[in-house]
Amino acid sequence: MKKKKWSVLGLFLLLVGAGIILYPMIRQKMYEKDAQRVIRKFDEEHDDKQEKRNDSGLDGKPRSGAQLQDDPLYMAMEQYNVRLNRDGQEDLKDPYAYEEPGIRLEDYGISDRVAGYLKIPKMGIELPLYLGANEENMINGATQLTETSMPIGGINTNTVIAAHRGYSYAAMFRDIEVLSIGDSITLTNFWDTLTYEVIKTEVIAPTDIDKVFIQEGKDLVTLITCHPYRYNYQRYVVYCERIE
Repeated sequence: MKKKKWSVLGLFLLLVGAGIILYPMIRQKMYEKDAQRVIRKFDEEHDDKQEKRNDSGLDGKPRSGAQLQDDPLYMAMEQYNVRLNRDGQEDLKDPYAYEEPGIRLEDYGISDRVAGYLKIPKMGIELPLYLGANEENMINGATQLTETSMPIGGINTNTVIAAHRGYSYAAMFRDIEVLSIGDSITLTNFWDTLTYEVIKTEVIAPTDIDKVFIQEGKDLVTLITCHPYRYNYQRYVVYCERIE
């Protein structure tokens, strides 16, 4: 009887141990499934809008502001980017400025606040993209830092995208150091999919705000996360330039 009790206890401990080991992997799969659900929903709504544009005689995805003068959200984002480039990014020095979105998507009927998604093949990730780097958004995916360019591309823009360096249940930007010059990423917004190429990687201090400013004449996406892995006293930065 005692031997049987020890056998049951041993099996129980084995199952508990296996659960502890497998839990992070299970949570990662659950997060990936949730992220894919958000992205599929975004794509479906995006495709519906594309069909309506085609029914109106506008064939193909628009790639310039001139084709989108009748879209209030696009115009708001474009005007935001123009103002940012014209007036400068001094407010980026205030960490609280990162959290409040520069544009409230709810005001444009987008209740889930998803602005698009980021795909990085080399890292094997697709992350929903939110405006404003508050904690709720960063738990759910990648975030555009407020006081940097809205994610629509264009000359004199630099969309700075932040994500956790791994979370308790998701890889996110954990493997960012695998990216090297020439690797590509894509950024899908409400109107288009933009492709960027890695041109530089760099480790900076949290106070080196000027390192992520807009660069004259360039169309950039900058990825940023904590560094080293599991610590946060530096930032790992990946600069990407638009190629299509």
